[in-house]
Amino acid sequence: MNIGEIAKQAGVSRSTVSYALSGKRPVSDDTREKIQRVIDELGYRPNASARALANGRTSTIGLVFPPAGNHYTGMQLDFIGSVVEAAAAYDYDVLLSPSGVDSDRSFQRLLGERRVDGAILMEIRLLDDRVEHLLAENFPSVCIGRTAQPEDDWWVGLDHTALAAACVHHLADLGHRTIAFVNRPERLLRAGYESAHRGLDGFTKAAAERGLTVHTYTCEDDAPSGQTCLERILRDDPATTGLVTLNEAALGGLYRGLAHAGRHVPRDFSVTGVVAARWAETVTPQLTAADVPAAEMGRLAVELLVERLDQPDASPRHQLLVPPISLRASTGPAGTAAPVSLVPDPHT
Repeated sequence: MNIGEIAKQAGVSRSTVSYALSGKRPVSDDTREKIQRVIDELGYRPNASARALANGRTSTIGLVFPPAGNHYTGMQLDFIGSVVEAAAAYDYDVLLSPSGVDSDRSFQRLLGERRVDGAILMEIRLLDDRVEHLLAENFPSVCIGRTAQPEDDWWVGLDHTALAAACVHHLADLGHRTIAFVNRPERLLRAGYESAHRGLDGFTKAAAERGLTVHTYTCEDDAPSGQTCLERILRDDPATTGLVTLNEAALGGLYRGLAHAGRHVPRDFSVTGVVAARWAETVTPQLTAADVPAAEMGRLAVELLVERLDQPDASPRHQLLVPPISLRASTGPAGTAAPVSLVPDPHT
């Protein structure tokens, strides 16, 4: 079924049907209703590719993120889901592209073949070749995260520097003097992931301001690595009584490591960090955390991209979010003396 058959059945020209469907030119109400009755009777659905050729828009946006290692983290999946849901509210489909300029051809096809009207980029690096490439191509895009020089970009971000610092101050206010920082994997830190770098920066500066003894760690995105990391923390300094983490995927392992070491949360050891609320609430006791508003960030990213598509000459806009710490049950006053570590030393 095509426009020609609809025109024949409705007794109008092909161009009239086209104008009625696209709205590019006015069509009388009677004629529009006649065309619509024929469309309903014949079950016509416009061809998306043909429509894109006609009006220069695909009604599709691309969501670009790095390929997974063994899996995607819960927070990454939350962002993907929030973008898809928000895009649907604007009648946009979402094409997922797990790639980067230097790692996959998918990203280049996304741009070269104009498969999408614009793109949203996740997992931003401080120096991000994808952002630079899109800027050079004048391709409409919005970042979830921000580069080292974000002034000319469109983005929505989370202030990991301020949030990690807030977690440190929360522990210091509770009397903790020796704390640890559990970051994302080492390879992501080396790659320049902005959340990992800015979180580390906020942690170290706040700890220095409060005169705390600190140790910093990188950790793979899984529970077994979290447990191994926690065991190392207690071996390195048994006086450690609290930690801040950006690694929600390792959270279950951190808790398990504390349990195996005989450290009760929060009586003997306090845990806090920057984590999506639904993940903070899956552990026992529930995590005191700066809740990552993934749904809000996905919605804002889509809104900014739609605005950019509708107003190509608009000046760059961005939003930096600083959610408060949600006080739950995983932090408490530091004890008068740190318990002795029960983690066996593998070297003895």
